[in-house]
This record gives sequence, structure tokens and C-alpha cells, in this order.
Amino acid sequence: MHLTYRHLARTSASIDNGRDARCSLRFKTLAVVLCLLVSVQVAAAAPQKDVCALPKNLQPLIASRYPGQSVVNASDLSDDDKQSFQKDHGDSCPGLVKVDFYGDGKPTFAVALTTKGAAGNTTMLVLAHRVGANWKLRILSKPDGPDATPYVWSDKPGEYESVYQHKVRATSPVIIFCGCPSWAILYAWTNNRIAKLWLRD
Repeated sequence: MHLTYRHLARTSASIDNGRDARCSLRFKTLAVVLCLLVSVQVAAAAPQKDVCALPKNLQPLIASRYPGQSVVNASDLSDDDKQSFQKDHGDSCPGLVKVDFYGDGKPTFAVALTTKGAAGNTTMLVLAHRVGANWKLRILSKPDGPDATPYVWSDKPGEYESVYQHKVRATSPVIIFCGCPSWAILYAWTNNRIAKLWLRD
């Protein structure tokens, strides 16, 4: 069988095209791998968001009004309390929750502030409500001596009943302050006042 020059040229071109395609594929694969490696390194180098950080315009007010106190974070909880909180609330902050407590859509935070001492931690609950350019602070729960560090979260509107059979119907989200498993207090805005229910005592 005689191969013409034209046939040999076509065969050579096909081989070259195949090599070019394989080289191109390898280059693209390498480029993708390098991009993935860079993305992973950038993500690892990026600073982690502090879920317990107060809004920048609220933090100085809290620091000046309640010096020496800090927002409760996961490291302040006992192992059992930390496990219980994270089971229900994931990686959210146990000492800070944004909640539309008054139902007016204005920035509102429930803040659990703890003071660490040799005899144990004392913790208070503060409600911060922004009206216009200013924050209004209100103490919901004062410290009651050293104890296990409580934590806070919000729950949906609805009807709630205390251990003493008192009921309240909340039309906006509620705040729950829990020294679990010993006690838990619910705060709700109803009839233009703050209602307090003991869910556990």
C-alpha cells in the first residue's frame, strides 16, 4: 500500500491536533486545581466573623455603661450548657441575639453580659433598642450572685404559659433567658409593657 504525501500530512496533522487537545486539557485541569488551592488558602486566611460582636455604634455605650462586663460567649458556658445551646442554636452567640422585640422593625438586641470572678460568673440581661440615632438600654434581669452562666435566644410570637399557669400572647418575637436546666425566663412585649414569665423555676 502506497501512502501519498498528502495522506501522511493529514495523519501527522491529526496526531498533532490530538497532542494539542491533550495538552490543552491538562493545562485547563492544572489551572482549575491551582484556582481551588488559592481559594482554599484565601478562605483560611480570611478573619473569622465574631458572632458575639456588638454593632459598632452600640459597643462603646455598653462598655461605658457596664464596665468590666463582656458578652457571654460559648467559652463561658459549661460543657453541658454549650452542647445544649449549640444543639438548638448552632454556632450563634449565646450572649447576643437580634430580635424585633417591640415589633417596630427597629434594631433591637438582647445582650447577656457577664462579669467573671473567682467565686463564679454573674450575668445580667440588657435590652438595647435603637430609636433614631440613639440606643436605649434597659435591664431585664439583674445578677443574682455567682452561678452557672446563662444564655439567651429569641423565639417566635405566640401564646406562652408559665410554670405558675400565667399566660401571655405575644404578637412579636420573645426573648428567653435560660440558666438551664434550673430556670428559664421569657420576656414578651404585650399591651405596651414587658411581660415576664417563668418557664422553668
